[in-house]
Amino acid sequence: MLVFSKARLVILSVPKTGTTAIESALGPRADIWVQNPPELKHAPVFRYNRFFRPMLEKFVAPDLEVIAVMREPVSWLGSWWRYRQRAELDGRANSTAGMGFDAFVDAYCRGERPAFADVGSQSKFLEPAGNGTRVTRLFRYEDQGALLDFLEQRLGTGIALGRENVSPAMEVRLSPEVEGKYRRKCAAEFDLYASIP
Repeated sequence: MLVFSKARLVILSVPKTGTTAIESALGPRADIWVQNPPELKHAPVFRYNRFFRPMLEKFVAPDLEVIAVMREPVSWLGSWWRYRQRAELDGRANSTAGMGFDAFVDAYCRGERPAFADVGSQSKFLEPAGNGTRVTRLFRYEDQGALLDFLEQRLGTGIALGRENVSPAMEVRLSPEVEGKYRRKCAAEFDLYASIP
């Protein structure tokens, strides 16, 4: 998570949406750069609302703009599946080594997800808090140009993004049956993504 007090801007860090590269590029310029622990670095809206918003509204400004990035849902799960194929996870409960993408997504669609498929939810991460605190501007991961144009204009600086925290290159393809199941069981993910202008 990044906070820019002069620009009155907060960038929430949705996992697997390229925010590590944004943080690396902009972190040194931010007034607050939350890097660890992961539960705070990747604070969802409800956690931002509970722990960060009161402090920021008191000491920075009451009208902060909160932005975030969302990735197309199949691509997002594909990134998690590929990321958990890394050799350093071999033998661990969260490894997807030797597992096909269909099996991973099928496990994700269960009521109780096994450790390897327990990766959260973008729509839950971005869900508005009960008091109305919400992401005020949402960008598509697939439209980096719109995000960078917004940030460069808002922060008054050029931004060059590197590639960081990149998942291993693998083909990400779902069978029609599993994709249909994912779309039915996790419709909120697809609905939210489709609502982004």
